[in-house]
Amino acid sequence: MKGIAGEAAVVTGGARGLGLAIARRLEEAGARVALWDADEGALSRVSASHRETVDVTDAGAVEAALARTESAIGPVGILVANAGITGPNHRLEDYPVEAWRRVVEVDLVGVFLCCRAVVPGMRQRGRGRIVNIASVAGKEGNPMASAYSAAKAGVIALTKSLAKELAETAIRVNCITPAAVETDIFYQMTAEQVAWMKSKIPLGRFGLAEEVAEMAAFLASDGVSFSTGAVFDCSGGRATY
Repeated sequence: MKGIAGEAAVVTGGARGLGLAIARRLEEAGARVALWDADEGALSRVSASHRETVDVTDAGAVEAALARTESAIGPVGILVANAGITGPNHRLEDYPVEAWRRVVEVDLVGVFLCCRAVVPGMRQRGRGRIVNIASVAGKEGNPMASAYSAAKAGVIALTKSLAKELAETAIRVNCITPAAVETDIFYQMTAEQVAWMKSKIPLGRFGLAEEVAEMAAFLASDGVSFSTGAVFDCSGGRATY
């Protein structure tokens, strides 16, 4: 895809699942891809132009990882902020406070810190693509998942806000709202929660990581020049707005 070949790209949460599928698609399009992930073991099992064990909730760690990444593969022109956790499934009144905060830290604050790190360089170079991975839960709110739903709604709003801040530049900021995609993240949920999510999808199946990866690659390309602050549905018909 035009605009991806030769670029340095960072994919957070890139060692497995959706992040790894996105990284592989960007590589196919000619990008040099850095995988950022908190799981050092998972990172060691996959190949990439560059790998960083990084906690995206730690501002200093993110800045240091960016410096090492750019030293290794060049100035980052593409960020896919994908790292996230679902957290446990509880009614709001029963949700453990620290678990709630941890979900928001990883899923929302982590996106903020990664965007905050790459934007200055993109501004200086006059170009960039940021793709944030939100969720249909951020549009609709999933019961028993208030932390995840709230964090992903925050990612949608963050995307819109940052896109407007950068509208006079050639940096485009968009997000994707997948419905449930069958990856290892399902292991963090109860069987009942997984079944409920599938029942909400009109196509009657879960999404494929490769389907979201294709959309992410499109949003990282030069093919997207007039869309910014947009929310791209990938939900099997669940969300129609």
